[in-house]
Amino acid sequence: MKPNEAREKSMIDLEKKTSELQEELFHLQFKKTSGQLTQTSNIKKTRKELAVIKTVMQEKKCELKRELS
Repeated sequence: MKPNEAREKSMIDLEKKTSELQEELFHLQFKKTSGQLTQTSNIKKTRKELAVIKTVMQEKKCELKRELS
């Protein structure tokens, strides 16, 4: 997911996506340690997407605080 796509989504959708990605990352790391994962690049992609979403969520929180001040 690109940052622009994430900015268009609501906070609830972003929180759902965050929990899904964290669960997926856990499963990928578990598969890697057990030797079942063949494409280890999926871990990096998932971590990057998670970071983008968390960054956008933080931006939205800061914007909300500025509007309330």
